Amino acid sequence: MLSKSESHTSWQESVMSSTWLTYILEQWTGVEYHYLYYIGFILWVLNIIFSAPFLIFISICFFLNLLLHIYKRKNGLDEDFSSKSWDNGRFMVASILNICGKLGHGYEVHGMEKIPEGPGLIVYYHGAVPVDYVYFICTLYTQTGRLCYSAVDRFFAKFLGKVFLFGRDESVEILKKGNLLGVSPGGSREAFFSDENYNLLWGNRKGFAQVAIDAKVPIIPMFTQNIREGYRTLGKIGFFRWLYEHSRLPLVPGYGGFPVKLRTYIGDPIPYDPNITATELVEKTKIAIETLRDRHQKLPGSILRALLERFDKHQKED
Repeated sequence: MLSKSESHTSWQESVMSSTWLTYILEQWTGVEYHYLYYIGFILWVLNIIFSAPFLIFISICFFLNLLLHIYKRKNGLDEDFSSKSWDNGRFMVASILNICGKLGHGYEVHGMEKIPEGPGLIVYYHGAVPVDYVYFICTLYTQTGRLCYSAVDRFFAKFLGKVFLFGRDESVEILKKGNLLGVSPGGSREAFFSDENYNLLWGNRKGFAQVAIDAKVPIIPMFTQNIREGYRTLGKIGFFRWLYEHSRLPLVPGYGGFPVKLRTYIGDPIPYDPNITATELVEKTKIAIETLRDRHQKLPGSILRALLERFDKHQKED
């Protein structure tokens, strides 16, 4: 235990170090020390604004994973999450997320009846944070009891393990078993670098179309109104684009968590056609999603307008 004199000496050294650091910063920046404190406080607030929505989203995910882990241990379940024994746990998590969607965004789904009873590939626009897709699969499960498997970016597939799919053969097999599979061809690039004009950033990706052709299933287009207003990124800054292209790491800062109105619209399925090529199917899918966007989203998007829509009971017809 430190003696009183040792404690006093330690405090003096700490003060001297702090004063010395302040002096260095003053000399380097040419700004008086009390202004440096104000600048530091502003930067701290900005950091909270940028990181809070993602920290909240991650915290909710960890909390729900903890609930599922407790459910698994209590019931002695295995790792086969698609088995019937997980039904109660899935319904509990889906119900919690449905409440989050209702409270946070007044979340709605329009066109659920357009989803065929059999297998189908759901293709959607990727927002900065795809909470709309999470709310959609939860609403789908609580309303119909159907599961929707999810294909994600390779980075997140490695990070999250085998709960999510990304291989073409594996995806075809899931569809052939009569399941639904959700995919966003734009992936991380669309999430980080699309903007309030909701441009689709698919590049030359056509693997999803080949999956639909190989599995002989329809493609179901989907778009969520205001998803880009709820959460945004700093993707327009050239440095972050350069960093992503050279590392493929999701290091683009984001901000948001605004309680805007979110409505997910499901379009008419694009039926399986044995005579169509993957390139042609990509174009048909892109046109279908852009049609949903142009019909239901005012461009460019506006955060204020999206917030006010929480109080607007009027909606566009499907």
